Amino acid sequence: MGAHRPGRRNPEAGLTDPHPPLRSYGRLKSRPIKPRQAALVEARLPQLRIPPGPVDALALMPGARETWLEIGFGGGEHMAAQAARRPDVLVLGAEPFTNGVASAVRHIDEQGLGNVRLHDGDVRELLGRLPDGSLARVFILFPDPWPKARHHKRRLIQPETVAELARVLRPGGSLRFASDWADYVDWALARLSADPAFDWTAERADDWRAPPADHVTTRYEEKRLGDCAPVFLDFVRVPFPR
Repeated sequence: MGAHRPGRRNPEAGLTDPHPPLRSYGRLKSRPIKPRQAALVEARLPQLRIPPGPVDALALMPGARETWLEIGFGGGEHMAAQAARRPDVLVLGAEPFTNGVASAVRHIDEQGLGNVRLHDGDVRELLGRLPDGSLARVFILFPDPWPKARHHKRRLIQPETVAELARVLRPGGSLRFASDWADYVDWALARLSADPAFDWTAERADDWRAPPADHVTTRYEEKRLGDCAPVFLDFVRVPFPR
């Protein structure tokens, strides 16, 4: 008999889904977290973690003008920089990689940011708890490309995820996807463009070749681990009934 594969809990039905979605990310941890950083995570992450249940932006940050989401924030450099620029915006971040979460907690603590909240797990679980039209911006920057054809089903950008992003983004909201893997750029462009809720804003080649004016380049991006120069795809959420 094969090993038992645990399913996903459905909090509304109280049941276990025998076919949870495939993981869109790889390993959860690499090198050991240093004791000082581990102590910081232990002290600060419970305060920064998005609580269970439906997400209430005003409860997390009273007076927030908008709510943004960064999916797969890596080490947290970009997320922290965007949050520092806009202290009036609640910035949510989702990242399952333990080392990345620890790095983000350090950035948040060192910069004294009070407008960032974290989900240390699969973003699809978080998306399911967000109200319709609750986000003004979404960033998906350099996600795991899963370059082998047999692994493409694990890519984050799938029609189901695109539909969820359309649901949680308000009309006029923006979504930015960036990658340095040419095949994933084509993949994402095709699937996002196929959803009538999204309109690609590019008018000329520099609109996807050059980093946007408000982009924050991270150390990971500078490594150029992909097979092409970084490509930036900006979409706007157009009014469309779901």
